[in-house]
Amino acid sequence: MNAMNDIGVAALEQLGGMSLMLRPGLDGMRLLEWARERHDCIEAVVAAHGALLLRGLPVHSSKQFGELLAILFGDTLLEYSYRSTPRTELRGNIYTATEYHADQTIPQHNENAYARSWAMRIGFLCLQPAAGGGATPIADSRRVYQMIPAAVRERFERHGVMYVRNYSDLDLAWSEVFQTSDRGEVERFCDTNGIGYEWLEDNCLRTVQVNPATALHPVSQVPVWFNQAHLFHVSSLDEAVRDSLVSVLGEDRLPRNTFYGDGSPIEPETLALIRDAYEQTKVRFTWERGDLLLLDNMLYTHGRDPYVGERKVLVGMARPHGHDSA
Repeated sequence: MNAMNDIGVAALEQLGGMSLMLRPGLDGMRLLEWARERHDCIEAVVAAHGALLLRGLPVHSSKQFGELLAILFGDTLLEYSYRSTPRTELRGNIYTATEYHADQTIPQHNENAYARSWAMRIGFLCLQPAAGGGATPIADSRRVYQMIPAAVRERFERHGVMYVRNYSDLDLAWSEVFQTSDRGEVERFCDTNGIGYEWLEDNCLRTVQVNPATALHPVSQVPVWFNQAHLFHVSSLDEAVRDSLVSVLGEDRLPRNTFYGDGSPIEPETLALIRDAYEQTKVRFTWERGDLLLLDNMLYTHGRDPYVGERKVLVGMARPHGHDSA
């Protein structure tokens, strides 16, 4: 019997034009009991497809969500450190989704693809869908890799991506990013992870790190586009915000920016090609209360559409992996 039939459905349902969704019946079991019983089946589907939406689960709290994810991922959940966005930490290494204003779009990205290590599994739970908008689009990193012209890929693969970050109250303070107020701990983290650092006036910090732009999936060995060059680049900001920041801070003190790994600028047309590849491969669906989206974080990116009304989506991650272990 195949994994999908083990879960109690004949096949994955279409959602947003992709075979993505299952409506699991609990058959009278408690949720966590059901998860333990179906763990292997669900993992088989996620491993094979890279993405799975479980629709309408009776999850009502962050604590319950954390316990459910730990069972489904077969691992303890990870602490979200070396952060790039504001979040609220809840119980059991569960976090709110990125807390950017509702009118902002969050571009497609693989979680922590700017770092040396990342989670292989990420899960999103919708406790309250927005009144309008607020989708979490996903995109296949394998397709994105193939859609980017070979010459562009080859230059990125040759040089990598340089991430330059200036931590201050304008974006995220270094104490929030590194989850410590101890400079020594920050320096040890940077040294361990190949991050160059410089302490600046007014208790500010600048870091520089060069990481690969692509990666091979550890199981399939298929190449994926795996970086955040387009998201960290200053051009991802609204034009008025970008011009204001450059005017006030100067290019070298922007909260974040990216370059080719040799320090040369990334051309606007190259960034446009990358963003277009993500746009063309996006899959959208409308959140419903109790939806649980499970992703292989290397195979699929995620983002966020603007929304109106209240929206509550939680996230948890597991299974650390990195370039050094690839």
